[in-house]
Amino acid sequence: MSGTDTAASSSAGRIQRRPYVVLDGVSKEFTSARTGVRETVFDDFSLTVHHGELVAVVGASGTGKTTLLHLVAGLERPDSGRITLNDDTLAAGSPTPGAGNTTDMARHRLGVVFQQPRLLDWVSVRRNLELALTSSGLDPAGADQALADVGLAEYAHHYPSVLSGGQRQRAAVARAFAVQPELVLLDEPFSALDQLTARRLRLLLQELWTARPRTGLLVTHNPLEAAFLADRVIVLDGRPARVSAEFTLDLSRPRTPEDPRLFTYQNEILAALG
Repeated sequence: MSGTDTAASSSAGRIQRRPYVVLDGVSKEFTSARTGVRETVFDDFSLTVHHGELVAVVGASGTGKTTLLHLVAGLERPDSGRITLNDDTLAAGSPTPGAGNTTDMARHRLGVVFQQPRLLDWVSVRRNLELALTSSGLDPAGADQALADVGLAEYAHHYPSVLSGGQRQRAAVARAFAVQPELVLLDEPFSALDQLTARRLRLLLQELWTARPRTGLLVTHNPLEAAFLADRVIVLDGRPARVSAEFTLDLSRPRTPEDPRLFTYQNEILAALG
């Protein structure tokens, strides 16, 4: 069910066939903390995410999904190969001060949602967002609208510790979108939540994405979540990781969780995962 042409036309107002994130021949190794042995996570790995596209990456544990996000975010550097964000190149190896081909990651505003909210528990929910806005050079007053967008306006002056798990993750989503990101990175954002809360937050994320489309990369273990949220699903397999399957979703937005086509995609993704 690739449906590439149809999906492109249904998303024509949002997805531009112009690359935003490009990994070109990327290789990355780590020394295992457990064995002390060098392990290759990626070897000559390539992936492209277009402007306005949300790509989900699905794979078993250990296939490098989070490492992929870290590479795109500039938290890790590839050992070889090239990563570009909107035509700016992130050079391989250690950062070199003053290198002409090394992009300043601060120029590319990222919104990140982790598996855990990672809020500062000693300041209010509103202050958490204000700090993110200020560090991005934006007006901290924008925190109020961001919290209203995720249904947390009445909790602005509460401390994160008194919120439910779902509310804390809503605050994390609000923080990611408040900074007006060019690129949103989502690292299993709903995997720690119960099924009902995760469902509600997927619907919320879809609503935010539809209102203000971004470019995004989502890592998830959940094939149904990938099918519900993404424009394209990449299945990773092996060590070093390779793309074993790719699905372009022929589904316009807004999507409903009960759409039987989602379950068809889910089953195809599961089959690709083996």
